[in-house]
Amino acid sequence: MKLDYLDQLESEAIHIMREVAGQFERPALLFSGGKDSITLVHLALKAFRPGKFPFPLVHIDTGHNFQEALDYRDAMAERIGEKLIVRYVEDTIREKKLKEPTGRNATRNGLQTFTLLDTIEEFEFDACIGGARRDEEKARAKERVFSVRDEFGSWDPKRQRPELWNLYNGRIHKGENVRVFPISNWTELDVWNYIRREKIQLPSIYFAHDRELLIRDGKLMATAGGVIKPEADDQRVTRRVRFRTVGDISCTAASESTAETLDAVIDEIQATRISERGETRMDDQLSEAAMEDRKKGGYF
Repeated sequence: MKLDYLDQLESEAIHIMREVAGQFERPALLFSGGKDSITLVHLALKAFRPGKFPFPLVHIDTGHNFQEALDYRDAMAERIGEKLIVRYVEDTIREKKLKEPTGRNATRNGLQTFTLLDTIEEFEFDACIGGARRDEEKARAKERVFSVRDEFGSWDPKRQRPELWNLYNGRIHKGENVRVFPISNWTELDVWNYIRREKIQLPSIYFAHDRELLIRDGKLMATAGGVIKPEADDQRVTRRVRFRTVGDISCTAASESTAETLDAVIDEIQATRISERGETRMDDQLSEAAMEDRKKGGYF
């Protein structure tokens, strides 16, 4: 039987998840309530049901997340009956006496690394499954599916292992861990086509809605939760928007959109020529190597 391309991508991702279950003693699945991690949970259900997941769901919460994503996260974990571990960046800031960034575009996003590494140490996770994709950003484009991190969580591009014929080497030394990306070969459009085919429900924030925003440096920034403090040159507006990616409120911009359905979102993505992170993620625009620098420091 000939598989279509979505079947092929699904089969590859399920194979990778089962490899994680077979090769590691204490894996975890990073789950934020965003579309990519929702897709991972759906794939895990296909990979391991009717049994339980061989890993917990883990979320590193900055305290500045969109409420729609958090509500979805909690509801899904309860619905599928899987363990959800949440650790808070705010607690790490207090316990480690970290200096929280300040200024015009300050964000806690970079501080997630400290909380993630503490969580890996607390539960002795040896593998963390994430929803990163190669089409999102150039640093992610050159990262392997099994990405080995040293005892400090750091990524060294020169230490990457060959992955010929879909063979994945998860052998690590004590203290090291592996970040695993089952949908690395998917594109944003693939994810949405899969969501449509599988009839996966998403948080409402991914579809067009009216929202109060600030125009800052040409980007439409959410005012939710008072995370972003208005400044004199910011313009308050109400626009019809949706979010292509759902990260920290402080660094995730909205996109003007009228797409209220899956079909309309897919049509919109087919017409765009800029990646979701390129259009909407302020933290990736701090420098040419912003994402790679964060990965070298232990980021997802």
